[in-house]
Amino acid sequence: MSKMQKKMPLKIVIVTGMSGAGKSLALHALEDAGFETVDNLPLALLGSFAAGHDHGPVAIGVDVRTRDFDGPGLMMRISALRREDSLSIDLVFLDSDTEVLQQRYTESRRPHPLADDLPVAVAIETERRLISSLREQADLVIDTSRLAPADLKRILMGQFGGPGKRPLRIFLTSFGYRYGLPRDADLVFDVRFLKNPHYVPELKPKTGLDRDVGAYIEEDPALAPFLSRLTALLEPLLPLYETEGKSYLTIAIGCTGGQHRSVYTVERLKTWLTDRGVISETRHRDIHTSPATNPGATAPVTPTGSVTAR
Repeated sequence: MSKMQKKMPLKIVIVTGMSGAGKSLALHALEDAGFETVDNLPLALLGSFAAGHDHGPVAIGVDVRTRDFDGPGLMMRISALRREDSLSIDLVFLDSDTEVLQQRYTESRRPHPLADDLPVAVAIETERRLISSLREQADLVIDTSRLAPADLKRILMGQFGGPGKRPLRIFLTSFGYRYGLPRDADLVFDVRFLKNPHYVPELKPKTGLDRDVGAYIEEDPALAPFLSRLTALLEPLLPLYETEGKSYLTIAIGCTGGQHRSVYTVERLKTWLTDRGVISETRHRDIHTSPATNPGATAPVTPTGSVTAR
């Protein structure tokens, strides 16, 4: 290596958060992204491990099960490591709603690490208080309440998947307002002003992926000017997000039930992005939860996954 060539700092991602929020899944995702992974490394060994590791990025899992775990103590150690020019440290915090965590522990039949003789709900809230300071200081907060494992992996791969500058990835999601806003959305657009196929008997059980539903929405004179203005807004914004180093952008399109109008609009937007060579993925969050396709579905506002980057 040339004397003039500066050595790249070692990338270290520390993964922490609520027990049951998906730390193991996150470490597996980072392993797939080329990280060496270590789970439950004692805090006393964090500094010496970082100093002695010089062969590629590493992800370290730390939570209340870790020996000598202490939230403020962990932040002090991270702050000390960040003063080293040879290291680049990111703290990722995984969170989830208490009700979701309770359900996960019930289904897995595994005890919460702080439960002992306490009810699971009490143990969860105790843990939340113990590590709240870590959440406030994390570089990336991911709410996994309704994130599928593939979505969690997508987020982590977008943030940490590969060296150097990566092209901006766009994640498009349709949703129904009756089921709540997607918490991970960077930009949200409402298409409830379009004519609703729900009120056409032969279209009601179908979705925005069906041709006749798409043809019906296309007939609405409000669609074309909306798409024109939406793409005119996005076209200058996307390179600006990329210039600022944002690795992924989530755009959410909503209608009442998330079955017809939002689904079709997302597909139209994906076509526009693809034509411009922009990498994008789609998810239709509520396409199968609408009462039209699932008569037993209810309409409470339910939590979804979210991502907060600092």
